[in-house]
Amino acid sequence: MDYLMGVKGPDFVMICSDSAASHSIISIKKDEDKLIPIDSNKLFGVAGEAGDRVNFSEYIIANVKLYALRNNTELSTKAVANFTRGELAKALRKAPYHCHLLLGGYDKSTGPSLYWMDYLGTLTKLNTGGTGYGSMFVLSLFDKLWHPNLTEAEGLDMMKQGIAEVKRRLVTAPSNYIIKIIDANGIRIVKNWDQDV
Repeated sequence: MDYLMGVKGPDFVMICSDSAASHSIISIKKDEDKLIPIDSNKLFGVAGEAGDRVNFSEYIIANVKLYALRNNTELSTKAVANFTRGELAKALRKAPYHCHLLLGGYDKSTGPSLYWMDYLGTLTKLNTGGTGYGSMFVLSLFDKLWHPNLTEAEGLDMMKQGIAEVKRRLVTAPSNYIIKIIDANGIRIVKNWDQDV
């Protein structure tokens, strides 16, 4: 029942996630952070089984850091996206990781970028994207509201409208959400929503 949504502006990427951890019909906790920093300017939004979500994200982050240490340079967001896609595709033939990802990042040379990946190793660069049941209600709304000169305030309003739509239309809508922004200054939490939007 994970919910991830992302939007790219001219100088930022904003990603929203629910913060519920559940197994089947049992709610385990309501403060799970599914938005995981890779480095100072890249962030994974990971949806899926808790074990796969944690194991896969830690594996990718460790390899990205190892590359940076060995080569004295950080990977670009595009390079991290392609490495992640390759690892998902490789695992598909052995023991697949059942997780879907949004990767947001900011590079000094290319600016902001947002990528979507699924457990099959599909990789797509997007302006708006999402995964989970909630995204079925929100993707068309984001397509309608997105424009190339989107400001952070407009992006936050889009996220707020998306959360309201999920809460209104999805029977099993999570109650808590977290939003983070990635830009030239790094990663920061914009908003924690619990109960009321």
